[in-house]
Amino acid sequence: MCGTIMALFPAFAEVSGNKVEDSSKELDWLNNKSFQAGNALSLHSRFLEKSIEKPNKREESVGKDVTSSDAEERGKGDGPPKKKKKKSEKKRRKKKKHKKKSGRASSTSGSDSETIYPSDLKREEEGIRQQSALLGTRFSWLDDLQSPTEYLFCVDCKPDPANWTYKSLYRGDVARYRRKGSSTLGLDFHRQGVSWEESEAKKKKKGGISGNAADRYFSVATRKLLRAAPPVSVSSATLESSDAFNSSSFLPLGDVERDNTRHELDDKAQTSVNPLGVYDSSTSLWLQGKGPQNDVKELTEIEEKSDYVAGRTEEFNRRLREQPADTQLWIQFIRYQDELSAAAFGGDEEQHGSDLAERRKSSYRAILEKKLSIADRAVETNPTCVTLQLERLRICQDLWEPSTLAKEWKKLVFLHPNSAPLWRKYLLFMQSYFSSFSVTKVSSAYGKCLSTLSAVRDGSMVSHPALPGIEEDMLDIFTQQCHFLRQSGHSEKAISLFQAMIDFSYFKPDSVKNLSTKQQVDFFETFWDSGEARVGEVGARGWKAWMTQQERGGWVQPPAEEEEEEEEEDEEEVKDRSQPRGTVWLDVESSREAAHWLPWRPDKAKGQSEEDCEDPDRQVLFDDVGPSLICLSSPELQLRFLLSFLAFLGFPVDFVLSAAPYQPSMLLENLSLLTQGTELQHPLTSFNLPETGMNSVGHMTTLQGTRKWLGLGKQGEKFLTNVFSMLQPVLPPPHRAVLSLSWILYEKLKVLHSLCSGNKKRLRTQGKSSKRVAKRLLKEPDNRSSLVLWREYAHLEWVLGNLDEARKVFSTAAAMGGTKGLSSPALCELCLLWSQLEVENAAQEVGGVTDVTTSPAVVVLTRLAEGASSSSSSQTLSAVSILKARRAYDQALSSSLSTLDQNIQNHQLDRKAAQDDPQEEKLRLRGLVGCYALFQYLTVNIQAANAVYSQARERMEELHRSLTPDRQLSCDETTDQPGHTVDSHHVSRLASDCEALAVQQVALLRHNNNVGVCPLATLRQMLTSALLAWPCSAPLWSVYIQMENRYHSAGRARRFFHAVTRDNSSVVPHLFAIVAEQHRKQLVDAAQRSCCSDEALPILPENGLSNRIRGLFEGATSTELGAHCPLLWRMYIHFLVSEGKVDKARGIFYKALQNIPWVKGLYMDAVELFPEHLQEFVDLMTEKELRLRLPLEELDILLED
Repeated sequence: MCGTIMALFPAFAEVSGNKVEDSSKELDWLNNKSFQAGNALSLHSRFLEKSIEKPNKREESVGKDVTSSDAEERGKGDGPPKKKKKKSEKKRRKKKKHKKKSGRASSTSGSDSETIYPSDLKREEEGIRQQSALLGTRFSWLDDLQSPTEYLFCVDCKPDPANWTYKSLYRGDVARYRRKGSSTLGLDFHRQGVSWEESEAKKKKKGGISGNAADRYFSVATRKLLRAAPPVSVSSATLESSDAFNSSSFLPLGDVERDNTRHELDDKAQTSVNPLGVYDSSTSLWLQGKGPQNDVKELTEIEEKSDYVAGRTEEFNRRLREQPADTQLWIQFIRYQDELSAAAFGGDEEQHGSDLAERRKSSYRAILEKKLSIADRAVETNPTCVTLQLERLRICQDLWEPSTLAKEWKKLVFLHPNSAPLWRKYLLFMQSYFSSFSVTKVSSAYGKCLSTLSAVRDGSMVSHPALPGIEEDMLDIFTQQCHFLRQSGHSEKAISLFQAMIDFSYFKPDSVKNLSTKQQVDFFETFWDSGEARVGEVGARGWKAWMTQQERGGWVQPPAEEEEEEEEEDEEEVKDRSQPRGTVWLDVESSREAAHWLPWRPDKAKGQSEEDCEDPDRQVLFDDVGPSLICLSSPELQLRFLLSFLAFLGFPVDFVLSAAPYQPSMLLENLSLLTQGTELQHPLTSFNLPETGMNSVGHMTTLQGTRKWLGLGKQGEKFLTNVFSMLQPVLPPPHRAVLSLSWILYEKLKVLHSLCSGNKKRLRTQGKSSKRVAKRLLKEPDNRSSLVLWREYAHLEWVLGNLDEARKVFSTAAAMGGTKGLSSPALCELCLLWSQLEVENAAQEVGGVTDVTTSPAVVVLTRLAEGASSSSSSQTLSAVSILKARRAYDQALSSSLSTLDQNIQNHQLDRKAAQDDPQEEKLRLRGLVGCYALFQYLTVNIQAANAVYSQARERMEELHRSLTPDRQLSCDETTDQPGHTVDSHHVSRLASDCEALAVQQVALLRHNNNVGVCPLATLRQMLTSALLAWPCSAPLWSVYIQMENRYHSAGRARRFFHAVTRDNSSVVPHLFAIVAEQHRKQLVDAAQRSCCSDEALPILPENGLSNRIRGLFEGATSTELGAHCPLLWRMYIHFLVSEGKVDKARGIFYKALQNIPWVKGLYMDAVELFPEHLQEFVDLMTEKELRLRLPLEELDILLED
């Protein structure tokens, strides 16, 4: 027999798979070992059913067996089957059919009998089951199946290596389908299941109807749904029908009987658990096992809040559709998103820990994205509005990469090159963005800004017109650049900028005045590089004289004068080598900073050249100063520039004339701002020279470090004298008087510092030097009749202890005033200072002066009111003269206050008067009001003096408020089109006088409290009202802190600080709030130490003040102005170190670098507090190009020597 021999029982296909040629073995079926007697009945019944069917049923089963065996042979191949061409598939199917026919022929030829046996049915059933299993566990082609509908699913157990490589199935192997329902066919739903995940698109289409089914009521999605659709309020049945109808969308139908039954049951339960009625309602509910009832009021509040939020948003959208050009409305809508987020996450207070922090962090980014989308729409609607574009960039600062943000800023200033406020914002971004910061980049940005604005001013840039006030803005930006260079340690470049600007403004040749700024700068470069002496150097003649002489054939070199060389002997820089390395570096660095702040120039008399300079950074090239030179056309701006230069050198100046810096918080570095006014011996005159908090040039030290010497040093004083002698001939007389006043105030300031130091020898030396300068100034013809200079000279003599000499000077100056009396503001201020000094002196004497008529202060004030010159302050007065003086004071004050508004308008219209009287003495009332108040205090009582101050302040502050709204409007508009109001200078002068009167009143009240017994309520009430009006006044805050420190209760002061800081953006209230808490902490710590006098406390118990102070620091540094305040960050770091939290202090240091990377004093503080990281800090300074005067390699050499 040839061909394939099939088994008799198809159920045992594997037996027939062994193809043997011996036919005798086929008869082995007679011994059926698989037969079991237990299944005889079931097999017999099936045998009867099968016997009725057609005979060809067996042929079909045999065909299936052949197919399954063939599929098994294919499954034994290596790897998964591959696709072949259609021709090869057809050949293979033909071959299968041939085998099938031959197999059937050979099997049927063996036996023609169609008898069906039970074992045959058994074998057939198991074969079908095995075929199903094989087809279900192996990959098969659909064409290979005889009946595809019987095998709908296939589980391929053969691993595919491609799945490990690509981590997913090939998309072509997955058929496209649409699923209906979530059930799965072919799986036992009790034990098996499939999780179907919907795509994001389907989730959005469904709108969260089924996806939010698993969300709880407190989830974010559910809360959003609740806010999107305001909930329907459910009113109780006890409400009236009208109220119920108005408060809900349906009429509530109450079940009266059920409600009565429930109330009766509640009453019985209450009586059973609370028979005596001593428990409250919550305790009774707890005893009943019930929870608290829902508060209908809280539900109503939540509903009202959600309705309010939805209503506000809808109102914003409606108004923006109607008024798309309203810039402020867009900004309000952007800021409103913060309130909306606070309302959305209002319930988060109950959560704590990292979960809340993560949620807030994610929500913060979502809010930024939402704000950005609103800002984009606003900018698209208003493409020319700079304010909206600035708001957009402010939002993007936390979202975009630094490179992208810098490109957007450059694009914005390119589109609006004539907007000075926009340039300020751009420079602040360049200056404070740590990742892209370097001194060279910021300096070039300043030069680009000033050169572009100069081109706009000259009309060279035709595309953009010059806006009003552009010269004032350019001068402010120039001063800001000089302070930036000083704070970063490059004081030589800053001094060179001022030198170049003085030559460029005051000594400009007439032949170049009509040229553009760029052409003038090109001519000036020749003079700068010629090697001629510059302003402040010996032999300096100025640009104009040099250019005139060049046209005539050059200078004739005079014989070099033999100057006495002061052998500046090289003192040893390292005085103590046993100190730590960081301490030595700080000492040498600060010493060189104080000695070498002037730029280095080669001395031709000594034959020096540029190669002889030991430190190349001390030389300043023209490229460092040329782009920043600007033209100042008006004398007022030139005077403002000079006063800015003097303030840079550390001189006391009038900030009304010099104009306060654009952002004064960026210049605060000194603790003197927070410690002024503590001299109880001089309560009336201690605020005559208020501290500004700014470091002068050459004083680069740590926060708590001391200055190397007073003033500018020998070289600085010589430089200053040369500058004044060079400028005096070219200045008009009023401007010379202003400079002389600043100089004599500077000398008095040095004497006061020497007096505070307690060194009598230094005080004597400094006193002689200062008196010599003051007398030299008073000998000049223009200054001989200046009452202001005589007043300061007399005060200088008084401070030095020469009271008799000071009285003679005061008397001589008062006689010079003649019979002007109360009509002369300068004379009033002179007599006020004289009388204040006499009152302070009388209070220090034992017993003092009891008779009013013999009081020196009363004599001075009475003679002033009479208009008679007082030859002495030791005269006796009559009661009638005192009454006449009081009446004269009253009439003068009333007339001055009534005509103040008219005087301001007249002074504003008369430009010549404004130039002749830059200090506006005719408009100053502080002297008149102070004299009258002090006179009332000495002759009547403190209440009368308060009445005078209240009358004057009320009228002046009312006038100031009437002028301020227009000015505020113009300041808001400066972002788009800066327009400076004509009377802004006069408004500033009026505000300065109002603040000065408040300080005078506070000083008088404090003096009264020191010499007598009176309640502090008057002083507190006056201080709070004055601080609400002038929240940036440091003298007022100093007195307020001293007063509140007397109380143990801090609640009132904290509430007041919170109210002021919430409504004011200045950083000064934040600083004094921190100082107040630090003083309180010192008192508490001292009290806790005093409890254990025998032994010191190793660790002070925590009282919560440390956390409060840290919270105040964090709140202050998170504000826009506080983030760029050096004094605030340096105080924060020192406080943490004093608390022993060194690691946190280092973290705050690196956080401060993200906001003020240009401040060299911050790095010096870090070296002092973390000396082990000296190398890291020095490398950081080198990377950011800050001025480093002592490299560590040189330090090692000095320590070795």
